[in-house]
Amino acid sequence: MSFPASATEARVDPRIAELVVAGSLEISPRDLHRAKEVAALLPTGTCVYIPSLPGLPLVRTLEAIAAFREVGLDPVPHVSARRILNREEFTDFLKKAAAQYGVHRVLLLGGDEPRPKGPFNDSLQILEERILADCGVREIGIAGYPEGHPKIPLNALEKAMTRKLELAKQQSIGVYVMTQFSFSPARVVDYCSTLARTWPDLPVYVGIAGPTDPAALLRYAQRCGVSTSLRALRNLGTGIAQLVTNTDPQDQLVAVARYTSTRQPNNVVGVHLYSFGGAVRTATWMSERL
Repeated sequence: MSFPASATEARVDPRIAELVVAGSLEISPRDLHRAKEVAALLPTGTCVYIPSLPGLPLVRTLEAIAAFREVGLDPVPHVSARRILNREEFTDFLKKAAAQYGVHRVLLLGGDEPRPKGPFNDSLQILEERILADCGVREIGIAGYPEGHPKIPLNALEKAMTRKLELAKQQSIGVYVMTQFSFSPARVVDYCSTLARTWPDLPVYVGIAGPTDPAALLRYAQRCGVSTSLRALRNLGTGIAQLVTNTDPQDQLVAVARYTSTRQPNNVVGVHLYSFGGAVRTATWMSERL
């Protein structure tokens, strides 16, 4: 279904605020001293995702969860399967997070370690062993890759998604998709359209790179495997300078808002901002769209 340009634009502006209100941002456990500043900028109950960092003990993540909950934010820890060192320590962490700080959802990831640090090879194994449900987790986010995964073939990703949805349903766990950021809004829209056709009831949060400097953005893009659009940009010649140096996420947000305003069905419910260490700057940018 399509609309005339004027009608489309009329729907985009309010949709931007709706996507941000329903959205979230990522904050490093090392930035927990910024918790009050971030909370002052965002609606009470905004989800903040806490990444699993190499070498950072789970007790530090629990401290971050406590700090963000105390100021009225809703902490969502990353669970990176390959970084879990010990099953008992991990389950104890989850139980405390749920019972003491009201953690009810996690972002379930395989992790980018070349080899498992402990007993879990991938995120699917954690679901198969019912650990999350037994520890009080009631909802999980699953990573989505608009540009594909740098190491996992598309058919394997789709097969794993299907299996995760089956296991989650059996365990009465809700599921949503959180997408990796991309430099190409068209790729994001195509990916979301595919999800809507394949799994129409699966909510999607579109990941967007928050405001940051171009050099840092490129470093994170290379680290996160966002390589397809980087290669495409290089083929544009001078176009790469114009796009990569435009580090304000507004164009990405507008593209998502336009997509959700004009295409039905779609299952995009919000956006997720990757802050890349600039949590206050990203929260400020989000507050300006509210």
